[in-house]
Amino acid sequence: MSTTGLEGRRVVITGAGSGIGRAAALKFAAEGARVVVADLDAERAKSVVAEVEQGGGSAFAVVGDLSDPAVVEEVVARTVAHFGGIDVLVNNAGIMDRMSAAGETDDAEWERVLRVNLTAPFLLTRAALPHLLESGHGAIVFTASEAGLRGSAAGAAYTTSKHGVVGLMKSLAVMYREQGLRTNAIAPGGTATNITVDAADGARGPATIGKYMANVGKPAQADEQAAAILFLASDAASNINGALLPVDNGWAAV
Repeated sequence: MSTTGLEGRRVVITGAGSGIGRAAALKFAAEGARVVVADLDAERAKSVVAEVEQGGGSAFAVVGDLSDPAVVEEVVARTVAHFGGIDVLVNNAGIMDRMSAAGETDDAEWERVLRVNLTAPFLLTRAALPHLLESGHGAIVFTASEAGLRGSAAGAAYTTSKHGVVGLMKSLAVMYREQGLRTNAIAPGGTATNITVDAADGARGPATIGKYMANVGKPAQADEQAAAILFLASDAASNINGALLPVDNGWAAV
């Protein structure tokens, strides 16, 4: 029996094929939620679905690039068709930039990072909103970043995208709270995942930001980030709305 109120709830998790998203999918399923594993990588998505099912849970995968509106519509349509609605949306998928300073950031880097990290979760949120509101206890959780709190954790594109995620989260929290929808975000610090940084040789970002990395502290495990996501989506956080929760071993406090 779930103690979080998540049993039977319909949960969409993006970037759920690995890292924080995978850990979240397994945690929600363990609480009895029904999970949609949305990811760009088909094999990883199917593997997570298999893990959920082996544990006695219910899940299916939707594969595609969530910066494509057609994939967004597919995620929502298939979730509603399979599960009858959406109770929780976890906007977790994201990519890193090349740690480029603004003067080194070309159009392609800027547009891709903003498209994946900010526009894609906006599109999915907008498409899922009618169903989240209909549920009567809808919850959205974004994976923001320590880079949404400061300017010394990533390059210009990633930092801007995560500040945008924080703004979107807060806007949603205010606009829809009277309709029972809660929207929050976590701000992970250093976390052991498969996300890599392809910094350009001689880029200003790594040389400048490196001096601040001593404050990062011990990296988190994906499960630790997922636990915070699950808490914010659960009934235990029923009066928490518009919050940005650092999960960073105190980095934000330094």
